[in-house]
Parts: sequence; structure tokens; C-alpha cells
Amino acid sequence: MPKRTRAVLLILMLAMASMTAAKEVSRAPPMGWNSWDSFGFTIDEADFKANASVLAGLHGYGWTYVVIDQGWYMRHPFAAKLQTRDYVVDAHGLLVPALNRFPSAANGQGFKPLADWVHAHGLKFGIHVVRGVPRQAVAADLPVAGSAFHAKEVADTADTCPWDDSNYGVRDTPAGQAYYDSMLAMYARWGVDFLKVDCIADHPYKISEIRQIAKAIRKTGRPIVLSLSPGPTQLSHAAEIRRYGQMWRITNDVWDGWSFVHDHPTDTFPSGISNLFDRLPLWAGQARDGHWPDADMLPIGTLAPHPGFGPARPSRLTMDEQRTLLTLQAIARSPFILGANLTRLDDATRALITNKDVIAVNQSSRDNHPVTRLPKGFDHVRVWVASGRRDGERYLAIFNLDDKPVSLHAPWSELGLASGSYDARDLWSGQPRKVSARLSLDLPAHGCALLSMRPAR
Repeated sequence: MPKRTRAVLLILMLAMASMTAAKEVSRAPPMGWNSWDSFGFTIDEADFKANASVLAGLHGYGWTYVVIDQGWYMRHPFAAKLQTRDYVVDAHGLLVPALNRFPSAANGQGFKPLADWVHAHGLKFGIHVVRGVPRQAVAADLPVAGSAFHAKEVADTADTCPWDDSNYGVRDTPAGQAYYDSMLAMYARWGVDFLKVDCIADHPYKISEIRQIAKAIRKTGRPIVLSLSPGPTQLSHAAEIRRYGQMWRITNDVWDGWSFVHDHPTDTFPSGISNLFDRLPLWAGQARDGHWPDADMLPIGTLAPHPGFGPARPSRLTMDEQRTLLTLQAIARSPFILGANLTRLDDATRALITNKDVIAVNQSSRDNHPVTRLPKGFDHVRVWVASGRRDGERYLAIFNLDDKPVSLHAPWSELGLASGSYDARDLWSGQPRKVSARLSLDLPAHGCALLSMRPAR
């Protein structure tokens, strides 16, 4: 075979491999753990490994990604002001791990040793960044690796994140692209599998930087999940953002409350569980093909020692509310990202996150959507349906949003199913229900039911 023909074939094979990797990077909603809800800025290597070790024991249920959230580059994460937290950057203006917290990053290795350790445990490794280029890199006008550009050519000094002004925005220019290319090339060398980028999906929405980061990921040839925050991402951006991201937040930060009182009607931080019942229906039909509207993390279990919001505590959600949150995220096919300190995992929380039937709804159901017209007596009730893996299987999720218990009665035909009698199984308890032509169900306040339905023979 002529050398030129072999070269062309090699290029085509590499291109096809890259396209396949990109296509398969998140075939189902990503499942994993993120440090923010329990550690805020303060996670260190020892605590990270301790939590990752627990997640490795849950990998058989689908839990895969372990993600270090914001602050891994801060020498002093407990400092009161951003300016005194002492960010660490390398000679090319890129943030690198603080050695006093991540000692395995010594000798310029970055997160590669830690990522290798994660991979050896059968898991995948992720990190969080705020979009942009560090101010200190711009002040020193550091050179951009692999290019003739410098940081001052990269930075849009009129653009900073409203809640973290330590970075400047990145210009939509060759210099800006070169900076993100150098950043993602470094992350690929480290072995990063998941990248959460903040201050980019809403307030403000920065599509130019989303495109640059997605392009930089493609150039690495490494399958990296791109998670875009914060929310609520606007529905008008749906077609555009799903072209570039595998996950995008459709709500502001969700914490452990059914609802929160805000001083201003436009304030959405923090968001409670009840807010998701308004946000997720807007995105019905978008959760597919490796792209997932993200209803934020699961603030369940123990949130300690240094949560990203509020004091150290057991989750303030009741067990019924925690089950409702997992059920809603399952039936809407949102990514499952745990916030609990896994080293303090109690039996009740472990039971929630190891229910294979509920996880299967999240990972493999289809045609997921809310039922928009409900029968009389369902005033404070929400219903979602989906199709299951087996022929004729349907999933039915019923939620009581009221502050008091409710008794529900209706034929299946009024709940998004075909008329007739059904065999049903409760996926939380695993118990079968009597064959019936109608629903008869009692739900506690903020409680739910998740049923697998098949036409009775």
C-alpha cells in the first residue's frame, strides 16, 4: 500500500476514533460524587481518596465519577476573601493543585498521580474550574503554552465572574483559543475525565467560551464530559448548549430544603427540591443522545465538615423528600451526582443510592415526560411517565407536593398510561402490587411512588 494511502487511512481511522469517543462519552446520565456539598473549597487529597474509596465500593451500581469541585488551586481555602486564598498558577498561567493540600502533585505532575490512583480503582476523575484566565497570570503577562501568545492577549479585563472575580474572561480570538487549548491539553495529560466549568451556563451565559472549551476538548482526543454551570440555563439556549456540553445546569444550586424563602422574587439561590418540579418539565425530551439537563447534586446524607452552603449537618431533607428527589431525577434522567460525605454514609442513605431498579430508570428509560392533564383531586400532585427496558414496561412516578398526606384514586388511563389492568411493582420497596385497572395510593407529605407497570395477562 502506498505511503500516502496509508497516511490517509490512518487520518480517517483517528478521526473516526475521535468521533466515536465523543459520541460515547456520556451515553447515559453521568453518575458520581462531587466534593462541594460536603467540603466546599476545602477538600484535600486525604479526604478525596477516602470518599473515592467508598465510591469504588459502589461502582457496581453505576457510580463512576469522583469530582474535586472549586478551590483545589487555593493554598488557603479557609481564608475569608478570595484575594487571600492564594491561587497557584504555573509558568504558563494555568491553575495547578496546591501542594499543601495535594502533595502527590509535586514535581510538576499536577493531578496525574491522583487521576492514575482513581483509574486504578475503576473510577473516573473530574475537576471544577471557573471559566477564564487568572488575574495573576494576566498581571505577569505569562506566555501561553504551545503558542506565541501571552496572557494579556487572552484576557477580556472587562469581564469577570459576578461571584468570583479571580479570573478574567477569555477573548473569542486565536489567543483565547490557544489558552483553552493549553488548559485542556494539560488536563488530558493529567487524565481528567470530567470537567465542570462554572460561571458559563447562565448569569452570564458565555457561548463563545463554551465553544472554545468544547473545541479544546475535541483537540485532545480524550473523552471528557463537559458539565456547564450554574443554572438556570435558559430554554432558548437549549439547541445551542446541547451541541457542546454533555451536562448543563437547569437550576440554580439545589440544597437540602423543600423550599427556601428569598428576599427578591428573581432570586433563585438556594433552590429547594420543590423548584425542580417547575424546572425539569421545561426540558422534557432534551435528556437523550449523550446530553443531559442537570438538576444539580443530591444533597442527601451527611453534609460535613465544610459544606459549600450553611453549617455542617445531616441533610435537612426528610427521608420521604430524599426519595422524592432521587425519583424525580431518575424519571427525568438528570445526572446523579452525590453530595454526601461518603465516609459518613448511613444505612438509610446507602439503601437509597444502591437501589438498582431506581438507577435503571435513570440510566436506561426513554420517552420520559410529565403528564400535563391530571384528574380531579390531583391539585398538588405531579406525575411523570417513561418507557422501560422490557417490552411493554412503563414507569409511573407520582409525587405529592402538598404539606400534608394525600389519598389518590384514578384509572390508569388518566395518568398517562393506556387503559386496562396492570401488574405493578413498587421500585423502592421491591414489592408487587395487586393487578388493578386503577390507581389507589396513599402518599405522605412530599412523598412519592415509583412503579414499574406491565399490562396484565
